[in-house]
Amino acid sequence: MTNKSLAALFFGCILTASAASAQSLLPKPQSFVAGKGAFSTDAKLKVVNEVGAEAENIYSKQFTANTADDARQVVRFTRLDGASSPEAYRLHVTKDTLLISAASADGFRFAWQTVNQLKQKNAVMACDVVDAPAFKWRSLMLDVSRHFQPISFLKKQIDVMAQYKFNRLHLHLTDAAGWRIEIKRYPRLTEFAAWREGKTWKEWSKLGCKYMHEGEAGAYGGYYTQDELRDLVSYAAERGITIVPEIEMPGHSAEVLTAYPELSCTHEPYKQMDFCPGSIATYDFLENVLKEVMDIFPSKYIHVGGDEADKASWPSCPLCQQKMKELGTDKDGLQAHLIAHFGKFLTEHGRQLVGWDEVIAGNLEKNTTVMVWRGLEKAQEAIDHGYDVVLSPSGYWYLDYYQDAPDTQPEAIGGFLPLEKVYSYVPGGTLPEEVRNKITGVQANLWTEYVPTAEHVEYMLYPRALAIAEIGWNGTKTKNYPEFRKRAIVECERLHKQGVNTFDLKKERGERPESFKTTKHKAIGCNIIFNHRYEDKYKAQGDKTLVDGQHGGWTYGDQKWQGFLGNKGYCLDLTIDLGKVQKISTVAADFMQAYGAWVFFPSEYKISFSEDGQNFTEVYNKKSEVDRDIQLGFRNLAWKGNAKTRYIRVQGSTTEDGGWLFTDEIIVK
Repeated sequence: MTNKSLAALFFGCILTASAASAQSLLPKPQSFVAGKGAFSTDAKLKVVNEVGAEAENIYSKQFTANTADDARQVVRFTRLDGASSPEAYRLHVTKDTLLISAASADGFRFAWQTVNQLKQKNAVMACDVVDAPAFKWRSLMLDVSRHFQPISFLKKQIDVMAQYKFNRLHLHLTDAAGWRIEIKRYPRLTEFAAWREGKTWKEWSKLGCKYMHEGEAGAYGGYYTQDELRDLVSYAAERGITIVPEIEMPGHSAEVLTAYPELSCTHEPYKQMDFCPGSIATYDFLENVLKEVMDIFPSKYIHVGGDEADKASWPSCPLCQQKMKELGTDKDGLQAHLIAHFGKFLTEHGRQLVGWDEVIAGNLEKNTTVMVWRGLEKAQEAIDHGYDVVLSPSGYWYLDYYQDAPDTQPEAIGGFLPLEKVYSYVPGGTLPEEVRNKITGVQANLWTEYVPTAEHVEYMLYPRALAIAEIGWNGTKTKNYPEFRKRAIVECERLHKQGVNTFDLKKERGERPESFKTTKHKAIGCNIIFNHRYEDKYKAQGDKTLVDGQHGGWTYGDQKWQGFLGNKGYCLDLTIDLGKVQKISTVAADFMQAYGAWVFFPSEYKISFSEDGQNFTEVYNKKSEVDRDIQLGFRNLAWKGNAKTRYIRVQGSTTEDGGWLFTDEIIVK
């Protein structure tokens, strides 16, 4: 990197920064003490550099033109010895002195980002800052497979990430929706597997998930050339950010296996999602791909996915059967073998494997990094194996979920994840302190099935990504959301001036209003006989959930909605005992549909009454087809009339294999 380029970056930031105060610093530094007065950047400055190249790259023509050896105001760069982190820095700002001490070039970069936020008009407020990151891995994951975004957009996001002291950009480059990286040995990956029929995820699904050739009429997609990616890597490195590429294996690979069907178990296009781990060809192919990936990306971390493999064809595939017999294992052990193979392969090439928490099962190299997305028990397991852990909890840091009332937002995959919940997460949570201290980093993920445009990507990222930036840098062991929200609003205004499309936090509506209400009705506290039990994963408050008077929020994962997994009969099948025969006029329940999460309204919903608990009379039956255009919705199904009963049987089903039904309360009046 040239002195000129880094200089333009940093001092340019100072000159263009919007007004800020100490209270708006984000991420919050470890220690901040306000001083008196301010250091003027308009006056003549004397520059003293005691550290050499790591600091002199900050200078620019604008800066040097404003310097004079006899100036009273001094900008001084010094070495920070004994720092706890190579990214640590200190600032000492008075009316006459701007002293920047850092442990490395990255430390100086982060120091200048803080100076940038402290600048008001043409002066930097006096203060003392002592700062260092809580986690060494602070990352955003952008999914460019589901919806391709141009290099210019990625550079724009890198600039924003640098402002908030992120140091990793995880690029999800391959998945069924499109292969996004040029691999010269396998041209069909970009000539064919990078293009699809149908722009949006839903359009592509409705059209049968077909791929198209580059240049074909209606082909949607794109890919990055190797030269474009090398330029992006250099651009990011100049801003202190490492790009971590992800190449999916063995699952999420329908695009590869349609372009090169011989790598699947059946050798048929459009039939498989998973590589054949019993075939030598699979290992040869993936090794060749990774060699080209490593030639592009200098990152010591290479992500191999490893999640959600279906493995459906492996038990019946002769090559997989032979390999399982040879290894003395089952299909899960076969996946572990494949991941372990590539962990060793990457280590032999001076790199380290990163994978989602499904990879823990393998006998992996000790330099493995596990991204935990499912639960803290996976973090404990990974740490017990001696692996590094990056936390990326789906319920808190998956930014593809709705961030406000769904009827006010662009269509999303489902769920509800407001800024307050993102900020509330404590890395490591209930794990023992000695385990929490071994957690390496934090990461937010933006999957883009329902995020088709660049503007929408930014809208979903900001300000929620700022909460992860604060947690990753400061640690935020003590939470103060109202104070953080004020700072986030300031930063959203700043980002808007930079041309970034953020969610308008000031207009936030918040949680589903019903979730704040308690409804009194005749079934409160009554016994429920579950003819088909709810799933423990979504048990909410257990057996009394549906008769506790409490209503759910915008997401089924809020511990108020109870989940029933679809089967061939009624997955929702329960009987409420009112305790005695009594008059009733209403039996009502709310249901949720979150299509992207395979949660559906009932295809059939039935209510029956009985006075003796043995002989039931059906009084209500509602049937409906699944409407796949309802991404997230709520429906009230109710019987109304006049009847006497003691027992109320409620039944519901879904026609979708593996589908879910969720309800939050059965109201009897």
